Amino acid sequence: MDALSGISRWLNRQHVITYCVSDGDDLWCANAFYVWDAERVAFYLLSDTSTRHAQMAGERTRVAGTINGQPKTVALIRGVQFRGELRLLSGNEGESKRALYWRRFPIARAMSAPVWEILPDEMKFTDNTLGFGNKVTWLRDSHVEPES
Repeated sequence: MDALSGISRWLNRQHVITYCVSDGDDLWCANAFYVWDAERVAFYLLSDTSTRHAQMAGERTRVAGTINGQPKTVALIRGVQFRGELRLLSGNEGESKRALYWRRFPIARAMSAPVWEILPDEMKFTDNTLGFGNKVTWLRDSHVEPES
């Protein structure tokens, strides 16, 4: 099994992402429900543009974050750390990803917030269930460009 398929299988069973942005002078983190797209290797989430993190991010920025469970013992720790790019989606692209989001979270139909994409450049998956400190790293190929 390759690194991405193992990471994707775990990410598909989670639903909350923590992501952090900076505007150069300040730093802020946010939590959101997400949808994982294993084909594109991207996270999709909804967040209003008036939030502190969205104001700092603008339409596109660098991002880092985590997805993790809440185990009670160290031996069960599993989680992903990532870095990449956060961008605000619009038009048909935004609407197609909104439909994907709605399939997973139907209650979100009540939200008018725009769709954001996190396109990771790097992910590190820690899985202590396979042995303490077991880590797998995935790097995006340099030829894959964000959709425009």
